[in-house]
Amino acid sequence: MTQRLGGFDWDDLRFFLAVARMGTIRGGAQAISANHATVARRLSVLENTIEARLFDRSQTGLKLTQLGEELLPFAENVEEEIAAASRNIAGRDLKPAGTVHLSMPPFLGTSSIITDIAAFCEKFEDINIHLHATDQLADFDRREADVSIRYAYEVLQDVVGRRLVRCSNAAYCSPEYGAKMRDNGGEDLSWIGWFEDETATTAPWIQNSHFPKAKLRHRVPEGNAQLTLAAAGAGLALLPCFVADGHSEVVRAPFQTPVPDRSLWLLLHADLRKTARIRLFVDFLAERILARRSEFEGKGVI
Repeated sequence: MTQRLGGFDWDDLRFFLAVARMGTIRGGAQAISANHATVARRLSVLENTIEARLFDRSQTGLKLTQLGEELLPFAENVEEEIAAASRNIAGRDLKPAGTVHLSMPPFLGTSSIITDIAAFCEKFEDINIHLHATDQLADFDRREADVSIRYAYEVLQDVVGRRLVRCSNAAYCSPEYGAKMRDNGGEDLSWIGWFEDETATTAPWIQNSHFPKAKLRHRVPEGNAQLTLAAAGAGLALLPCFVADGHSEVVRAPFQTPVPDRSLWLLLHADLRKTARIRLFVDFLAERILARRSEFEGKGVI
């Protein structure tokens, strides 16, 4: 029996079971909402594959042959296994569980996005977040992350991307530093820069800012450290409004308006977009962020 079953299509068992239970091809077809001709053809294919009859045909209907009776419990076991697998998959989709591997720049860790992630964890108790805070771009093909939050002008990787909102930035400083400022283009003030040459006293982004006369003094190539240094009174730091506005130790420097900058993106590998826990996380985060669009556009502080 096992040798003769080696090459047939397991889907044919569904038709075999329906006919065996109903006693006729027409009854079997109705039971599984299939076409009469399709059931007859698939049953014939199955019998040809195993080179034996499964039913004896008579005017009153179909009766299982000895081989058919031997095959029946195997077919019923396969049906039960498929049904169990289907229930398991459906259950997981109704109540997703597992881990979402998330990558994002460290400076986002002090923004309201962290509150969104915490709210997701509270709502979906069976889903865990593995957060990797890094400025390096996650390689989705190597499964370095399931989802990546990116702060960028554009995304060139071959990934599924959702551009959520264009963000604005502004110059921030300590309250004491801001209170001493005058409307003179930043004369006698200092900037906290990024990767500029040590001999440079200005940069294109400074010249395009509201304070082009302020001198480039410090180099701090990380957003959180810039914010901390600015809060200590070391100068002006150009930061995303949705990050810096949430920190009372810094204020927006006077005599300026926020300037549109990079966008906030949610990225994931195309193969994962139908995974329940990933879909839930991305949709949840996107909804929360878009509901606070003004925060990211820099309109939350007057």
